Amino acid sequence: MRQNGGKGLPAVLIEAFTTAPLAGNGAAVVLLEHPAADAWLQGVAGSLRQSETAFLLRLGPDWQLRWFTPTCEVPLCGHATLAALLALVHWNLVPAGRSVRFLTRSGPLAGAVREDAAWTGWIEIPAGRMLPHPPEASLDAWLQARVGSGAEAAWSSDLGYEVALLPASAPLCRIGRPGGDLPGRMRRGLVLMQPLERPDDPADYRLRFFAPDLGIEEDPVTGSAHALVAPWWMERLGRRRVVGWQCSDRPGGMVCEAADSGMIRLTGSGVLLWDGRLREPPPGEGHSWPHWPEGSPAGD
Repeated sequence: MRQNGGKGLPAVLIEAFTTAPLAGNGAAVVLLEHPAADAWLQGVAGSLRQSETAFLLRLGPDWQLRWFTPTCEVPLCGHATLAALLALVHWNLVPAGRSVRFLTRSGPLAGAVREDAAWTGWIEIPAGRMLPHPPEASLDAWLQARVGSGAEAAWSSDLGYEVALLPASAPLCRIGRPGGDLPGRMRRGLVLMQPLERPDDPADYRLRFFAPDLGIEEDPVTGSAHALVAPWWMERLGRRRVVGWQCSDRPGGMVCEAADSGMIRLTGSGVLLWDGRLREPPPGEGHSWPHWPEGSPAGD
C-alpha cells in the first residue's frame, strides 16, 4: 500500500466523466488516516480549488466519503465519487471489479471499477425529485437575454437545484458563465437542459450547471445533475438507459441507467492528472466525523 511510503497523505487529481486529459470535471481525492477537523478539510479544498475535493477514510470494509467545494461542504457529488472510486483502485486499496460502499451524507453509495476497461467505473447515487412549477419571470428574462428563448418547462428539486428545459434550437453551449447576474435561488444550483435530436448525436440530451453560491460558477460535468434529470429523460424517451452530455468548456458525459437499488447508475471514465502526497497533514487525532444512517439518505 502506498499509504505507508513517504510523508504526508496520498492525494490525486482525477478528471472525471471524460476519456481525454484536460477535460471533464476535476476532483482532488485525499486519503486520510484519521478524522480531520472540518476547518482543515475546508482549508485544503479551498487551496486545491477544484469544484469538489473528496476526503476518504476507511471504516471497516467501507469508506467514509465527504465532499467540499472551495467554500462549503455539499451533501452529494457524483464526479468526485467516481474520482474517489478510481483513486482507491489506483492506490491498490480496492481491486477492479469489486464493489465499494461509500458512507456519505446522502446515505450509502455503491460503485465499482470495470475489470475490462481501465479507468472506467460506475457509481449509484440518488436521483432526487423534480417538482414542476411555472418558469419564473426572472429566469425567463435571464434566458431571453442569454439565448433568446424562455424555458419550456421548469422544476425545483429536493437537491436544491432549479431545472429548466430549453428548446432544442437554443444555443445552450454558447451561454457565457453567469457571473453575478444569475437571479435569486438559481444561484445555488441551476440546471439548463435540452434534447439532442439529430441521428448523429452521441447523446440523448445535454445540459449545463451553474452554482455560484456554492463557490462553483460553472461545474463542468455534474453527476448529481444528470442523476436528477435522467429519470425525466428516461420517461420521455421510454427507455431505462440514456446518455447525457455536458457542453461546458471542459465537456464530458456519462451513461445513466435506472438501477435495481432505486438509484441512478452513472457509468463514466476518468483521467489521472497528477498523483502525489499532501505535505500538510491535519492536526493530530481527536476529531470525530458525523455518523450517517446506513440505510437511508441523511439529507443536507
